[in-house]
Amino acid sequence: MIKALVIDDERYAREELVDLLEETGQVEVIGECSNAIEGLKKINSMKPDVIFLDIQMPQITGIELLSMLDPETMPKVVFVTAYDEYALKAFEDNAFDYLLKPVETVRLNKTIKRLSRECQPADYSPLVSEMLELIPCSGHNRILLLSPAEIETAFSDLSGVHVVTKDTKATTQLTLKTLEEKTPLIRCHRQYLIHPQAIREIKLLENGLAEITTLNHYQVPVSRRYLKELKDRFGLS
Repeated sequence: MIKALVIDDERYAREELVDLLEETGQVEVIGECSNAIEGLKKINSMKPDVIFLDIQMPQITGIELLSMLDPETMPKVVFVTAYDEYALKAFEDNAFDYLLKPVETVRLNKTIKRLSRECQPADYSPLVSEMLELIPCSGHNRILLLSPAEIETAFSDLSGVHVVTKDTKATTQLTLKTLEEKTPLIRCHRQYLIHPQAIREIKLLENGLAEITTLNHYQVPVSRRYLKELKDRFGLS
């Protein structure tokens, strides 16, 4: 059984697609989402085999959502769109397939048949190499969209991945690896990233360790493994 997640901000279109998928008898819809932020969270937690993804959504589009995913764990993607021009864009970005709204049963069945026999992951490298313009974060009944330039540091703990700006600490569904690869943030510790332009001071400690003080006085640890890379980056001996 194919495990699917449906992400579409249009309620009736989403519900209709869920019904069509379940009627095939080959797909288990494990979740549905009304926006990209919710979709990002469920992709990371539910690990679907395929996502049926609307392209045009408010705040964060379907294509922007894909750029926020880890390419190593990304599910197959079927774009669902009302616009032919976006269908062409979907293939350019190496989506597995696309469906035009309103979704036709015959066309959907062809997609399901391909999904059932497909065993090789799609090549998303052209899409996932793009740098992120915004970092989606959540907390206190709100969604924050932060520019990477605002973020001084990011770190992970048992409760998730957090980003810190001058005025805000927020939680994101993005992994540290994704933030490292798709923003200016660089690794300074296994659990910490730092924005190079946010570094005010690097304090050298014993045992080859160090500690960064940011422009807004946050303290960020530096491990032995990454201290040399930091020194080389800034031309320090």
